[in-house]
Amino acid sequence: MTFIKDFFNYVKVYSKYVDFTIVITYVLLSLIGLVMIYSASMVIASKSEGITGGNPNHYYVRQLISMILGYIVVFIMAYFMSGEFLRNKYFQMLATAGIFVLLIFTVIFGTEVNGERNWIRLAGFNFQTSEFFKIVTILYLSYIYDRKKNRLKQLEWGHLAPVGFIGICTMLVISNDFGTGLVIIGIILGIFIYSGIPMRFLFKVGGALSLAAGVVGVIIYMIKGSILSPHQQARIDTFLHPFNDPTGTGYQLTNALVSISHGGISGTGLGNGVMKLGYLPEPHTDFIFAVTAEELGLIGVIVILSLYLIIVIKALRYAAISQDKFYSLICMGVAIYISFQLFVNLGGISKLIPLTGVPLPMLSYGGSSFLSISIAIGLLIISAKHVKKEKIAERAGV
Repeated sequence: MTFIKDFFNYVKVYSKYVDFTIVITYVLLSLIGLVMIYSASMVIASKSEGITGGNPNHYYVRQLISMILGYIVVFIMAYFMSGEFLRNKYFQMLATAGIFVLLIFTVIFGTEVNGERNWIRLAGFNFQTSEFFKIVTILYLSYIYDRKKNRLKQLEWGHLAPVGFIGICTMLVISNDFGTGLVIIGIILGIFIYSGIPMRFLFKVGGALSLAAGVVGVIIYMIKGSILSPHQQARIDTFLHPFNDPTGTGYQLTNALVSISHGGISGTGLGNGVMKLGYLPEPHTDFIFAVTAEELGLIGVIVILSLYLIIVIKALRYAAISQDKFYSLICMGVAIYISFQLFVNLGGISKLIPLTGVPLPMLSYGGSSFLSISIAIGLLIISAKHVKKEKIAERAGV
Protein backbone atom coordinates (compact mmCIF):
# COMPACT_ATOMS: atom_id res chain seq x y z
CA MET A 1 0.00 0.00 0.00
CA THR A 2 2.83 2.37 0.82
CA PHE A 3 4.34 1.81 -2.62
CA ILE A 4 1.02 2.58 -4.35
CA LYS A 5 0.55 5.72 -2.26
CA ASP A 6 4.09 6.92 -3.03
CA PHE A 7 3.54 6.20 -6.71
CA PHE A 8 0.41 8.32 -6.91
CA ASN A 9 2.05 11.10 -4.89
CA TYR A 10 4.98 11.06 -7.32
CA VAL A 11 2.63 11.28 -10.32
CA LYS A 12 0.70 14.11 -8.67
CA VAL A 13 3.85 16.14 -7.97
CA TYR A 14 5.33 15.73 -11.46
CA SER A 15 2.03 16.31 -13.27
CA LYS A 16 2.61 20.07 -13.00
CA TYR A 17 5.43 19.70 -15.57
CA VAL A 18 3.39 17.64 -18.06
CA ASP A 19 1.63 19.46 -20.90
CA PHE A 20 -1.76 17.75 -20.77
CA THR A 21 -2.97 19.57 -23.88
CA ILE A 22 -0.54 17.45 -25.88
CA VAL A 23 -1.54 14.28 -24.02
CA ILE A 24 -5.29 14.84 -24.44
CA THR A 25 -4.93 15.70 -28.13
CA TYR A 26 -2.83 12.59 -28.72
CA VAL A 27 -5.42 10.41 -26.95
CA LEU A 28 -8.33 11.98 -28.86
CA LEU A 29 -6.66 11.43 -32.23
CA SER A 30 -5.81 7.83 -31.39
CA LEU A 31 -9.37 7.11 -30.21
CA ILE A 32 -10.82 8.64 -33.37
CA GLY A 33 -8.38 6.49 -35.31
CA LEU A 34 -9.47 3.35 -33.45
CA VAL A 35 -13.13 4.00 -34.25
CA MET A 36 -12.38 4.71 -37.90
CA ILE A 37 -10.15 1.63 -38.20
CA TYR A 38 -13.02 -0.54 -36.94
CA SER A 39 -15.43 1.13 -39.36
CA ALA A 40 -13.03 0.81 -42.30
CA SER A 41 -11.81 -2.74 -41.65
CA MET A 42 -14.83 -4.61 -40.29
CA VAL A 43 -16.13 -5.85 -43.66
CA ILE A 44 -12.66 -6.55 -45.10
CA ALA A 45 -11.63 -8.46 -41.96
CA SER A 46 -14.76 -10.61 -42.03
CA LYS A 47 -13.98 -11.63 -45.63
CA SER A 48 -10.24 -12.23 -45.19
CA GLU A 49 -10.36 -15.81 -43.93
CA GLY A 50 -6.65 -16.47 -44.46
CA ILE A 51 -5.39 -13.43 -42.53
CA THR A 52 -8.07 -12.66 -39.97
CA GLY A 53 -9.92 -15.96 -39.71
CA GLY A 54 -13.09 -14.10 -40.62
CA ASN A 55 -13.01 -12.13 -37.37
CA PRO A 56 -14.41 -8.63 -38.05
CA ASN A 57 -12.66 -7.32 -34.93
CA HIS A 58 -9.20 -8.49 -36.03
CA TYR A 59 -7.67 -5.12 -36.97
CA TYR A 60 -9.56 -3.30 -34.22
CA VAL A 61 -8.18 -5.56 -31.48
CA ARG A 62 -4.61 -5.42 -32.79
CA GLN A 63 -4.74 -1.64 -33.01
CA LEU A 64 -6.17 -1.47 -29.49
CA ILE A 65 -3.19 -3.50 -28.23
CA SER A 66 -0.81 -1.11 -30.02
CA MET A 67 -2.61 1.86 -28.47
CA ILE A 68 -2.31 0.45 -24.95
CA LEU A 69 1.41 -0.12 -25.50
CA GLY A 70 1.72 3.40 -26.91
CA TYR A 71 -0.07 4.91 -23.91
CA ILE A 72 2.27 3.03 -21.55
CA VAL A 73 5.30 4.32 -23.49
CA VAL A 74 4.06 7.92 -23.32
CA PHE A 75 3.29 7.61 -19.59
CA ILE A 76 6.74 6.19 -18.79
CA MET A 77 8.48 8.84 -20.88
CA ALA A 78 6.41 11.63 -19.35
CA TYR A 79 7.00 10.67 -15.72
CA PHE A 80 10.07 8.46 -15.49
CA MET A 81 12.47 9.38 -18.31
CA SER A 82 14.98 12.19 -18.09
CA GLY A 83 15.92 14.23 -21.12
CA GLU A 84 19.55 14.00 -20.05
CA PHE A 85 19.39 10.24 -20.58
CA LEU A 86 18.48 10.88 -24.22
CA ARG A 87 21.65 12.85 -24.87
CA ASN A 88 23.91 10.46 -23.06
CA LYS A 89 26.74 9.51 -25.41
CA TYR A 90 26.38 5.78 -24.84
CA PHE A 91 22.61 5.87 -25.39
CA GLN A 92 23.16 7.70 -28.67
CA MET A 93 25.80 5.19 -29.77
CA LEU A 94 23.53 2.26 -28.90
CA ALA A 95 20.52 3.78 -30.66
CA THR A 96 22.36 4.65 -33.89
CA ALA A 97 24.29 1.38 -34.08
CA GLY A 98 21.17 -0.63 -33.24
CA ILE A 99 18.97 0.98 -35.88
CA PHE A 100 21.71 0.64 -38.52
CA VAL A 101 22.00 -3.09 -37.83
CA LEU A 102 18.21 -3.49 -37.91
CA LEU A 103 17.95 -1.66 -41.23
CA ILE A 104 20.63 -3.88 -42.77
CA PHE A 105 18.92 -6.97 -41.37
CA THR A 106 15.57 -5.79 -42.77
CA VAL A 107 16.98 -5.22 -46.25
CA ILE A 108 18.51 -8.72 -46.32
CA PHE A 109 16.14 -10.87 -44.28
CA GLY A 110 13.01 -8.74 -43.94
CA THR A 111 9.50 -9.98 -44.63
CA GLU A 112 7.95 -8.68 -47.83
CA VAL A 113 4.55 -7.02 -47.39
CA ASN A 114 2.72 -5.45 -50.36
CA GLY A 115 5.86 -5.67 -52.45
CA GLU A 116 8.09 -3.89 -49.89
CA ARG A 117 10.75 -5.65 -47.82
CA ASN A 118 10.71 -3.34 -44.81
CA TRP A 119 9.26 -5.57 -42.10
CA ILE A 120 10.66 -7.93 -39.47
CA ARG A 121 8.38 -10.66 -38.13
CA LEU A 122 8.33 -10.79 -34.31
CA ALA A 123 5.92 -12.84 -32.15
CA GLY A 124 3.23 -12.82 -34.80
CA PHE A 125 3.52 -9.08 -35.43
CA ASN A 126 5.21 -7.26 -38.31
CA PHE A 127 7.78 -4.80 -36.98
CA GLN A 128 8.63 -1.93 -39.37
CA THR A 129 12.18 -0.79 -38.65
CA SER A 130 11.97 2.38 -40.73
CA GLU A 131 9.25 3.81 -38.46
CA PHE A 132 11.66 3.82 -35.52
CA PHE A 133 14.46 5.20 -37.65
CA LYS A 134 12.47 8.48 -37.72
CA ILE A 135 12.88 8.72 -33.94
CA VAL A 136 16.60 7.92 -34.07
CA THR A 137 17.03 10.56 -36.78
CA ILE A 138 15.45 13.24 -34.58
CA LEU A 139 17.47 12.24 -31.50
CA TYR A 140 20.80 11.80 -33.28
CA LEU A 141 20.72 15.06 -35.25
CA SER A 142 19.50 16.98 -32.18
CA TYR A 143 22.36 15.52 -30.15
CA ILE A 144 25.05 16.24 -32.74
CA TYR A 145 23.99 19.80 -33.58
CA ASP A 146 23.57 20.59 -29.89
CA ARG A 147 27.22 19.58 -29.39
CA LYS A 148 28.22 21.69 -32.40
CA LYS A 149 26.14 24.72 -31.34
CA ASN A 150 29.17 26.93 -30.70
CA ARG A 151 30.60 26.25 -34.18
CA LEU A 152 27.44 26.28 -36.29
CA LYS A 153 27.95 29.87 -37.43
CA GLN A 154 31.20 28.83 -39.08
CA LEU A 155 31.13 27.57 -42.65
CA GLU A 156 32.35 24.02 -42.05
CA TRP A 157 31.76 21.01 -44.28
CA GLY A 158 31.96 18.96 -41.09
CA HIS A 159 28.37 20.04 -40.44
CA LEU A 160 27.39 17.52 -43.11
CA ALA A 161 29.01 14.53 -41.36
CA PRO A 162 25.96 13.63 -39.22
CA VAL A 163 23.67 14.08 -42.22
CA GLY A 164 25.97 11.74 -44.15
CA PHE A 165 25.52 8.87 -41.70
CA ILE A 166 21.77 9.40 -41.49
CA GLY A 167 21.72 9.71 -45.30
CA ILE A 168 23.23 6.23 -45.70
CA CYS A 169 20.57 4.80 -43.40
CA THR A 170 17.89 6.72 -45.29
CA MET A 171 19.03 5.15 -48.57
CA LEU A 172 18.49 1.73 -46.98
CA VAL A 173 14.92 2.82 -46.18
CA ILE A 174 14.25 4.34 -49.60
CA SER A 175 15.41 1.15 -51.31
CA ASN A 176 12.27 -0.53 -49.98
CA ASP A 177 9.93 2.24 -48.82
CA PHE A 178 10.07 5.55 -50.71
CA GLY A 179 7.21 7.16 -48.76
CA THR A 180 8.81 6.67 -45.34
CA GLY A 181 12.17 7.69 -46.79
CA LEU A 182 10.59 10.93 -48.03
CA VAL A 183 9.34 11.74 -44.52
CA ILE A 184 12.80 11.05 -43.08
CA ILE A 185 14.39 13.34 -45.67
CA GLY A 186 11.94 16.05 -44.58
CA ILE A 187 13.00 15.58 -40.94
CA ILE A 188 16.69 15.73 -41.89
CA LEU A 189 16.32 18.90 -43.95
CA GLY A 190 14.14 20.58 -41.34
CA ILE A 191 16.52 19.98 -38.44
CA PHE A 192 19.54 20.81 -40.62
CA ILE A 193 18.05 24.19 -41.59
CA TYR A 194 16.71 24.99 -38.10
CA SER A 195 19.99 24.11 -36.39
CA GLY A 196 21.40 27.59 -37.08
CA ILE A 197 23.84 26.78 -39.85
CA PRO A 198 24.43 29.93 -42.01
CA MET A 199 22.21 30.28 -45.05
CA ARG A 200 25.28 30.81 -47.27
CA PHE A 201 26.49 27.36 -46.35
CA LEU A 202 23.03 25.88 -46.93
CA PHE A 203 22.95 27.42 -50.42
CA LYS A 204 26.39 25.97 -51.14
CA VAL A 205 25.22 22.54 -50.03
CA GLY A 206 22.04 22.88 -52.08
CA GLY A 207 24.02 23.92 -55.14
CA ALA A 208 26.43 21.02 -54.77
CA LEU A 209 23.59 18.52 -54.36
CA SER A 210 21.73 19.96 -57.37
CA LEU A 211 24.86 19.70 -59.50
CA ALA A 212 25.46 16.11 -58.36
CA ALA A 213 21.84 15.20 -59.06
CA GLY A 214 22.12 16.74 -62.53
CA VAL A 215 25.27 14.78 -63.33
CA VAL A 216 23.71 11.54 -62.10
CA GLY A 217 20.57 12.26 -64.13
CA VAL A 218 22.60 12.84 -67.32
CA ILE A 219 24.54 9.61 -66.78
CA ILE A 220 21.34 7.61 -66.22
CA TYR A 221 19.76 9.16 -69.33
CA MET A 222 22.81 8.32 -71.46
CA ILE A 223 22.79 4.71 -70.27
CA LYS A 224 19.05 3.98 -70.19
CA GLY A 225 17.62 6.63 -72.49
CA SER A 226 15.34 7.81 -69.68
CA ILE A 227 15.84 9.12 -66.17
CA LEU A 228 12.72 7.45 -64.77
CA SER A 229 11.90 3.75 -64.83
CA PRO A 230 8.69 2.61 -66.60
CA HIS A 231 7.13 2.00 -63.16
CA GLN A 232 7.96 5.54 -62.02
CA GLN A 233 6.71 7.02 -65.28
CA ALA A 234 3.45 5.10 -64.86
CA ARG A 235 2.99 6.47 -61.33
CA ILE A 236 3.52 10.04 -62.53
CA ASP A 237 1.10 9.52 -65.42
CA THR A 238 -1.45 8.10 -62.97
CA PHE A 239 -0.98 11.14 -60.74
CA LEU A 240 -1.52 13.54 -63.65
CA HIS A 241 -4.37 11.61 -65.30
CA PRO A 242 -5.90 9.17 -62.76
CA PHE A 243 -9.21 8.86 -64.60
CA ASN A 244 -7.57 7.68 -67.83
CA ASP A 245 -7.43 4.17 -66.36
CA PRO A 246 -9.79 4.17 -63.34
CA THR A 247 -9.93 0.36 -63.11
CA GLY A 248 -6.19 -0.15 -63.61
CA THR A 249 -3.28 2.08 -62.59
CA GLY A 250 -5.61 4.85 -61.43
CA TYR A 251 -7.79 2.56 -59.29
CA GLN A 252 -6.47 3.64 -55.88
CA LEU A 253 -6.48 7.38 -56.51
CA THR A 254 -9.82 7.57 -58.31
CA ASN A 255 -11.62 5.65 -55.58
CA ALA A 256 -9.99 7.79 -52.89
CA LEU A 257 -11.18 10.95 -54.64
CA VAL A 258 -14.69 9.52 -55.06
CA SER A 259 -14.74 8.55 -51.37
CA ILE A 260 -13.75 12.07 -50.29
CA SER A 261 -16.38 13.63 -52.57
CA HIS A 262 -19.13 11.41 -51.11
CA GLY A 263 -18.70 12.92 -47.65
CA GLY A 264 -19.87 16.44 -48.38
CA ILE A 265 -20.23 18.78 -45.41
CA SER A 266 -21.52 16.42 -42.71
CA GLY A 267 -20.61 12.99 -44.11
CA THR A 268 -22.67 9.86 -44.75
CA GLY A 269 -22.56 8.91 -41.07
CA LEU A 270 -20.22 6.72 -39.05
CA GLY A 271 -20.18 3.21 -40.51
CA ASN A 272 -22.24 4.20 -43.55
CA GLY A 273 -19.36 4.65 -46.00
CA VAL A 274 -19.64 2.79 -49.29
CA MET A 275 -16.14 3.01 -50.78
CA LYS A 276 -14.58 0.91 -47.99
CA LEU A 277 -16.68 -2.07 -49.11
CA GLY A 278 -14.12 -3.37 -51.58
CA TYR A 279 -13.53 -0.22 -53.63
CA LEU A 280 -10.75 1.34 -51.56
CA PRO A 281 -7.56 -0.74 -51.21
CA GLU A 282 -6.28 -0.89 -47.63
CA PRO A 283 -9.01 1.47 -46.31
CA HIS A 284 -7.85 1.05 -42.71
CA THR A 285 -4.19 1.95 -43.40
CA ASP A 286 -2.99 4.45 -46.02
CA PHE A 287 -6.52 5.43 -47.11
CA ILE A 288 -8.09 5.86 -43.66
CA PHE A 289 -8.52 9.58 -44.32
CA ALA A 290 -10.67 8.89 -47.40
CA VAL A 291 -13.00 6.74 -45.28
CA THR A 292 -13.02 9.40 -42.56
CA ALA A 293 -13.86 12.16 -45.05
CA GLU A 294 -16.71 10.07 -46.49
CA GLU A 295 -18.27 9.17 -43.14
CA LEU A 296 -17.56 12.30 -41.08
CA GLY A 297 -17.55 14.86 -43.89
CA LEU A 298 -15.83 18.23 -43.99
CA ILE A 299 -16.78 18.98 -40.39
CA GLY A 300 -15.05 15.83 -39.13
CA VAL A 301 -12.02 16.52 -41.31
CA ILE A 302 -11.67 20.06 -39.91
CA VAL A 303 -11.89 18.76 -36.33
CA ILE A 304 -9.19 16.15 -36.97
CA LEU A 305 -6.87 18.58 -38.75
CA SER A 306 -7.36 21.06 -35.89
CA LEU A 307 -6.21 18.41 -33.41
CA TYR A 308 -3.08 17.80 -35.48
CA LEU A 309 -2.52 21.54 -35.64
CA ILE A 310 -2.64 21.83 -31.85
CA ILE A 311 0.22 19.34 -31.44
CA VAL A 312 2.32 20.89 -34.21
CA ILE A 313 1.84 24.44 -32.84
CA LYS A 314 2.75 23.24 -29.35
CA ALA A 315 5.92 21.62 -30.70
CA LEU A 316 6.89 24.75 -32.64
CA ARG A 317 6.23 26.94 -29.60
CA TYR A 318 8.45 24.84 -27.34
CA ALA A 319 11.12 24.78 -30.04
CA ALA A 320 11.06 28.58 -30.12
CA ILE A 321 11.16 29.25 -26.36
CA SER A 322 13.51 26.49 -25.19
CA GLN A 323 16.90 27.78 -24.10
CA ASP A 324 18.44 24.35 -24.59
CA LYS A 325 19.25 23.63 -28.24
CA PHE A 326 18.92 19.87 -27.79
CA TYR A 327 15.28 20.10 -26.71
CA SER A 328 14.56 22.85 -29.21
CA LEU A 329 15.75 20.63 -32.08
CA ILE A 330 13.77 17.66 -30.76
CA CYS A 331 10.58 19.73 -30.72
CA MET A 332 11.23 20.93 -34.25
CA GLY A 333 11.94 17.37 -35.38
CA VAL A 334 8.66 16.12 -33.90
CA ALA A 335 6.74 19.01 -35.51
CA ILE A 336 8.24 18.18 -38.90
CA TYR A 337 7.63 14.44 -38.44
CA ILE A 338 3.92 14.90 -37.78
CA SER A 339 3.22 17.74 -40.22
CA PHE A 340 5.25 16.36 -43.12
CA GLN A 341 3.86 12.84 -42.82
CA LEU A 342 0.38 14.34 -42.61
CA PHE A 343 1.08 16.32 -45.78
CA VAL A 344 2.46 13.31 -47.67
CA ASN A 345 -0.52 11.13 -46.76
CA LEU A 346 -3.24 13.71 -47.40
CA GLY A 347 -1.47 15.09 -50.45
CA GLY A 348 -1.29 11.62 -51.98
CA ILE A 349 -4.94 10.65 -51.59
CA SER A 350 -6.18 14.12 -52.63
CA LYS A 351 -4.02 14.23 -55.79
CA LEU A 352 -1.87 17.09 -54.55
CA ILE A 353 1.26 14.93 -54.83
CA PRO A 354 1.86 11.37 -56.14
CA LEU A 355 0.79 8.51 -53.87
CA THR A 356 3.64 7.21 -51.71
CA GLY A 357 1.88 4.94 -49.20
CA VAL A 358 2.59 6.38 -45.75
CA PRO A 359 0.19 6.00 -42.80
CA LEU A 360 -1.73 8.88 -41.27
CA PRO A 361 -0.17 9.58 -37.83
CA MET A 362 -2.28 8.21 -34.96
CA LEU A 363 -5.22 7.39 -37.24
CA SER A 364 -4.01 4.67 -39.63
CA TYR A 365 -3.83 1.02 -38.60
CA GLY A 366 -0.32 -0.14 -37.77
CA GLY A 367 1.50 -1.07 -34.58
CA SER A 368 4.95 0.18 -35.62
CA SER A 369 3.54 3.46 -36.86
CA PHE A 370 1.55 4.06 -33.68
CA LEU A 371 4.44 3.17 -31.37
CA SER A 372 6.77 5.42 -33.37
CA ILE A 373 4.44 8.42 -33.14
CA SER A 374 3.86 7.64 -29.44
CA ILE A 375 7.60 7.83 -28.78
CA ALA A 376 7.68 11.12 -30.71
CA ILE A 377 4.88 12.47 -28.50
CA GLY A 378 6.83 11.25 -25.46
CA LEU A 379 9.91 13.16 -26.67
CA LEU A 380 7.80 16.28 -27.08
CA ILE A 381 6.41 15.93 -23.54
CA ILE A 382 9.92 15.45 -22.13
CA SER A 383 11.10 18.58 -23.95
CA ALA A 384 8.04 20.51 -22.73
CA LYS A 385 8.81 19.43 -19.14
CA HIS A 386 12.33 20.77 -19.50
CA VAL A 387 11.05 24.11 -20.84
CA LYS A 388 8.57 24.40 -17.95
CA LYS A 389 11.34 23.72 -15.45
CA GLU A 390 13.42 26.43 -17.14
CA LYS A 391 10.59 28.93 -16.72
CA ILE A 392 10.02 27.96 -13.07
CA ALA A 393 13.75 28.38 -12.38
CA GLU A 394 13.70 31.79 -14.09
CA ARG A 395 10.78 33.00 -11.99
CA ALA A 396 12.53 31.74 -8.85
CA GLY A 397 15.65 33.64 -9.85
CA VAL A 398 17.80 30.51 -9.94
